[in-house]
Amino acid sequence: MRFHLLGPLSVTDGRDIVMLPPSKPTALLAALLIRPGSIVSTDRLRDIVWGEEHPTTAKTALQSCVLRLRRLFAKYGIEHQAVVAVAGGYRIDADAETLDLLHFRRLVERAAAAGNDSELYTLRSALALWQGGLLSNVPSDLLHRDEVPRLAEERLRVLERVCDIELEHGRCREALVDLWEVTRVYPAHERFAEQLIEALYRTGRQTEALAEYRRIKGHLRERLGVDPRAELRRLELAILRGEDLGGVEVTRRRAAPTERTAAPQAQGPQGPQDPQNSPLSPTSLLSPTSPTSPTSLTSLTSLTSQASPAPPVSPAPPTSPDSADRGSLAAPVPSPPPLPPAPIPSVPGFTGREHEVDSLVRLLTSERPGGDTERAPFAVLSGAPGIGKTALALHVAHLVGRHFPDGCLLVPLTRPDGSPRPAEEAADELRSALPAGPGTGRGRGRSRSLLVLDDVVHPDQVRPLLTAYACGAAIVTSRMGLAALVATHGGTVHRLGSLDPEQSQALLTAVLGRERIAAEPTATLPLAAACGHHPLALRIAAARLLTRPRLRLADYADWLRHDPVGRLSLADDPRMSVPQRLDEAVKRLPPPLAEAHLRLAASPHHPLTTSGAARLLGLPEDTAEQVMERLLDAGLLEEGQPGAFWTHDLLRAHARRAAGSSAGHAPALLRPPRHGEFPQLDGTRPAALR
Repeated sequence: MRFHLLGPLSVTDGRDIVMLPPSKPTALLAALLIRPGSIVSTDRLRDIVWGEEHPTTAKTALQSCVLRLRRLFAKYGIEHQAVVAVAGGYRIDADAETLDLLHFRRLVERAAAAGNDSELYTLRSALALWQGGLLSNVPSDLLHRDEVPRLAEERLRVLERVCDIELEHGRCREALVDLWEVTRVYPAHERFAEQLIEALYRTGRQTEALAEYRRIKGHLRERLGVDPRAELRRLELAILRGEDLGGVEVTRRRAAPTERTAAPQAQGPQGPQDPQNSPLSPTSLLSPTSPTSPTSLTSLTSLTSQASPAPPVSPAPPTSPDSADRGSLAAPVPSPPPLPPAPIPSVPGFTGREHEVDSLVRLLTSERPGGDTERAPFAVLSGAPGIGKTALALHVAHLVGRHFPDGCLLVPLTRPDGSPRPAEEAADELRSALPAGPGTGRGRGRSRSLLVLDDVVHPDQVRPLLTAYACGAAIVTSRMGLAALVATHGGTVHRLGSLDPEQSQALLTAVLGRERIAAEPTATLPLAAACGHHPLALRIAAARLLTRPRLRLADYADWLRHDPVGRLSLADDPRMSVPQRLDEAVKRLPPPLAEAHLRLAASPHHPLTTSGAARLLGLPEDTAEQVMERLLDAGLLEEGQPGAFWTHDLLRAHARRAAGSSAGHAPALLRPPRHGEFPQLDGTRPAALR
């Protein structure tokens, strides 16, 4: 025979279950089973059965209840589990074979010593022992006040650990089944709310994740007068920024029932939180970072099966204004020598670029003709700042990762201050991270890996890496066209421009959610147009709208039109700012070339021609043509028909703002440039690259 305590109190012989009726003997049995093998005092039992204001006859009545229990046990042939009278109280003996509570605790202890896969299976088995409302047929206010919350807390600790493991293994949809239910039963339990929000976001349900954050925030403020804890607030901020949370690394929280020695809490305490284990920990591959962090190699993904992720080789910070294209990269933390790369999900809300995605996937996964191992297949992604180059590279790396058994590595080639990193520095890090085959000399790693060479400034940064790691493949992102690199090493080129209207609408829908878009179906395209169909601008606008759920899309679009550059920024993160990104892009240019860009972009003449640019700049046509070529190569100018150039609307608005702030300045371009004034025009290299 077996007692079931984790639900309505019942007795079973393995075939039939007898549900005990609500009665005083039932309350007495529950009080003894909750403390199996322990003596429960007669005073405590009287309080449980009759309440704290028990009658004077309770002592005699208690003995009568014990007698009725013994008769019940005899009826079902379980006399060996009789209620034992001892000095000062009563006791009932049980073990894991006869009481489901002890069986549950034994499974939890066994799971704590198991590996992750076995642990999850064992904990699921333990949770399956809970059937229905805890002690729902036991008429005792004292038990429901003091004991039921303590027992429920044991279950919650196990369920929390189960959801941690599910998230750790990327099984977010499986975790959602449990998390929806438990967050409704325990609406103030912040840890479960955090897990639910993370699971929703990782499955692409950003709008629901933010709605869930608002639910718990409103509940805590209304009922308790407090704000959500820091981990929840950081998670909300990451979702608003559209950041990728990266691989989940969860410390093995043991679910052993410590409540045997700890005081119970009705709503379930969150327990101590290790900041390194939060979903936004520094081990997350796509989370905000300090701009002062050192640049290093980031291991992105091995993208094998859903193995338990390990920390990256060495997380890298965003190194350029283009970091907003991809969200931002993780803050560096000290890490041990090379570990297996951590899985990375695709970029949240990635939409559009179908042609480029298909082309890149074919390039990176096709067999090289003739077994060529001397040239790595690679592609160059170029375009203006914030146009989505790195986002596309990360998305494609995720899609093709399984074809590269040595993993995918992100190599930032620009420091936080905008200066380029030497190729030797990047090569040293690659040598320490990538395996080298037999017979490979120094610097010739023969790994089958995919390198994402991000924010390249000059071809010389890339050439040695492509030669040294020819057994792999590479995606190069740069604002420059890198024509010289393509001329010497081949490869394909994808110059990214603004999204088309349908792609812009798809991006806004992915971030804001279908319900918000459906409420104002005619306002989406005007909003996208106000953002210039620019990916960074669209994400910033969507993030601002998510934080202001009552703001109409049409009203926001009208507001943006009055200052499309100045109003496309987020106050809580200066890096998520269109004007700052464009300021940084202009500062990278030599001063005369930067001034040429501002003057041409601020001009009302569009499209621009070489002769028109010569008149605006006061330069000979051949020099003006070189200026246009350099601006085109820098991603600040686009070419339409041959000889006709145009500037993106956001760049034009930015140039007009800059021109207004520098009125009265005598530009150097009013006269023909002297030798060396355009260092990139006369064949010499910028000082930063010498």
